[in-house]
Amino acid sequence: MDIFLLASWIWIIFALDSNLPSMLKHSIALHGGAGTILRSEMSPEKESQYLMALEEALETGFEILHKGGSALDAVEKSVSILEDCPLFNAGRGSVFTFDGKHEMDASIMDGCNLDGGAVAMLRNVKNPIHLARLVMDQSNHVFLAGEGAEEFAKSHQVEFKPSEYFYDEFRYQQWLSVKGSEEIMLDHISVKEHKFGTVGAVARDRHGNLAAATSTGGMTNKKFGRIGDTPMLGAGTYADNSSCAISCTGSGEYFIRINAAFHVHALMKYQRLNLQEACDKVVQDLLPSIGGDGGLIGVDHSGNVCLSFNTEGMYRALKDSDGNKEVLIYT
Repeated sequence: MDIFLLASWIWIIFALDSNLPSMLKHSIALHGGAGTILRSEMSPEKESQYLMALEEALETGFEILHKGGSALDAVEKSVSILEDCPLFNAGRGSVFTFDGKHEMDASIMDGCNLDGGAVAMLRNVKNPIHLARLVMDQSNHVFLAGEGAEEFAKSHQVEFKPSEYFYDEFRYQQWLSVKGSEEIMLDHISVKEHKFGTVGAVARDRHGNLAAATSTGGMTNKKFGRIGDTPMLGAGTYADNSSCAISCTGSGEYFIRINAAFHVHALMKYQRLNLQEACDKVVQDLLPSIGGDGGLIGVDHSGNVCLSFNTEGMYRALKDSDGNKEVLIYT
């Protein structure tokens, strides 16, 4: 009887342990870019297409978490689905560069051990986020770019697509409207529309691990090898189990200047702000103070999610094991 009681108490203590994987909250959030098409310009049909794409990426990533899979696998898969959708400026939907090509960037980070992988200036890689994961898992490096990154991709049998795969008539006309000029665009033709083309995901799995992933096609008419915040760990992507996982979207040069993703982590770790407070400090205060706009998504070590932006809208979605779910575009 004594042994039975002892065993019972041990089981109760173990069951109440907040580190027990089966009891931990799991959450995922994703974005398809801040700014969005203005509500007045969005047709019901187009809005439905965006929401369906976000829903598919959300549910696929959450299913991985629900079955006990890793946060890394969940964010990589969700981002790859958005890369395959021509609606978003990443992967297949990437915008045209100054010379009429496509250049893509991506990064992924593991909050468990601060490991990360990043790639930039990719021309024909179908899913840049897969290559970023391979850089993290299968190389001694963190960041590969251009021809070297593509050679690494070929050596690992990463899927390439011909240039025709990335062609989109809307984005082509967008490029033609500024071709030969010094003007650059963030995804949409009209400057007033301000859609910042990036996709990203953050997650917390049932084991308490955090991860973040971000992917982009950059800016229309960009040149000189321009690289934004997306592939820069700390600027556009960051994850640390002790605080949060963050994925950013917006005017990349400004996010780089304030090291936006890491800044959220630092505010939480050193100033003891909660996730919402830290995200809002960066997005609502720091970015506007230097002329930047956009947004970010975050999840903290407890599974709480934040979706913060200072634009008219942000393509976004979240789902957690408490039953909370949102798939939204506008405020």
